[in-house]
This record gives sequence, C-alpha cells and structure tokens, in this order.
Amino acid sequence: MSTATPPPPPGAQTPALSRARLWWEIAIVLALGLGQSAVYAIVALAYRYTSEVSLGDQSATLNPSRSDREFFDLLYQLLSIAFALAPVLLVCYLLWSPTRPRLGALGLDSTRVGRDIGWGVGLVVAIGIPGLALYLGGRALGLFVAVNPAGLGEFWWTVPVLLLSAARAAIQEEFVVLGYLFARLRQLGWGTWPIIIATSVFRASYHLYQGPGAFIGNLAMGLLFGFLFARTGRLLPFVVAHFLLDATIFVGYPWAAATWPGLFGLPG
Repeated sequence: MSTATPPPPPGAQTPALSRARLWWEIAIVLALGLGQSAVYAIVALAYRYTSEVSLGDQSATLNPSRSDREFFDLLYQLLSIAFALAPVLLVCYLLWSPTRPRLGALGLDSTRVGRDIGWGVGLVVAIGIPGLALYLGGRALGLFVAVNPAGLGEFWWTVPVLLLSAARAAIQEEFVVLGYLFARLRQLGWGTWPIIIATSVFRASYHLYQGPGAFIGNLAMGLLFGFLFARTGRLLPFVVAHFLLDATIFVGYPWAAATWPGLFGLPG
C-alpha cells in the first residue's frame, strides 16, 4: 500500500519560502546572469585602472563579432541571445501564479498595454537626452571608455541581431532587477527605498566595465526606474523604454561615430 503524500489540489497555496531559501534563490538567479556580469564588470574596471593606458583611451565593444565566418557569427549571436534569457524564464517560473494574471508578481498583465507602451516611449525622452549628455561629458573628462555598441560586420542580419540584442538586454535586466528582485525583497521584509537603492546600485555595478561614469548614469536610471515601478507596479513601460534606448544606441552608433569620432569613435 502506497504511503506517498497526495499532490495538493489545483489552486492550493504553496507554503511560504523561508528567508534562507529566498536568499539562496536570489543568489542562484543572479549567479546565472546579471550577478555574474557584475563580478566580471568589477574585475574589468580593476584591470582598466591598473593598465598603462588611461581610461579615456580604452574601449569596450558591447556586441562583438564571434567568428570570422558569417554563418557561424550569426549562429553564435543567436545562441548567445537565447541562452542569456534563461534567467528570465527561471524568474517567470519561480513567480508564476496558478491564477490570472500569471505574472502579476512581476508587474505584468494583459491590461493597459497601449498605455504602458506610451509611458515607455515617454521615458526614452526623459532618460535618453540626459544620458547622452552624461556620456559626452564623461568621455571629455576621461571617465568613460569609448563604447562601441555594434562591433558586428555589415551583413544582412546585422540590424536584426542588434535589435534582438537590445530586446534581450531590456527583458533580462528589467524582469530580473525590477520585477523579480522587487518581489523577493518585499517578501524578505525590505522597505520600498532600500529596495530601490539596492537594485539601482546592482544595476549600476554590472556596467562598471565602461568606467565610473557608466556607474553614475545607470545608478540614476535605476533610481528613476525603481521609484516609478514602486509607484505603478507596471513592468512593461520600463522594458519598452530600455529596448528603445538600446536599439537606438546599437543601430545608430555608426552614424554617431562618424559624426563625432572623438567622442563616439574608438581611440586611435
């Protein structure tokens, strides 16, 4: 005779996770993606500061070519984008609700989609212009390395891959930093402002490989995103804004580098 415990009925509430289990879960989620990037970014910044080349004369390529053979370069690019989204699937699985809205804990539902997209477009204007000014000022002061957002060759698939890369960055960062971390830190009893500050510092940390100026810029962006997300509970506007910002930067870089080679172009 079987003594196995029968499964809970559909819709039954699962037991609350312990604090230790929540912290382990957060550590694992971050180690699989953005936390790993933060560690590498800190090491990269230390490497840059200990280099004989000044910070302002160094460069960083965000979307480098991965092969000298076009087909394999495309294949590697697509695989890299796909696997980078694995942590997003994990947080969706962890916070999936048995009732609608399934991803309500992440700040996603099927209502007000048009309004959320409109808010996202508005955020681009609010963030894009000050962000561009900060980068130009940082480059002039030597606080930013020269960032090449599009290190790919000129192929038929270059722009689509850059757009997919922008979508990957937007989805990965906002789902994890805003949606997931806000939900779990609230469960741990954190207040709103400690969560906003902690997630903003974390967001800034994995951009340190671009120099201290990038830390400041992304810290400011994180504070704004976190404050607005805490007030609205809507994730989609920030995904849209992040995608549009990165897409503009990735695709528009060749024109910007040609127009202002001293600021956007790579050091000679």
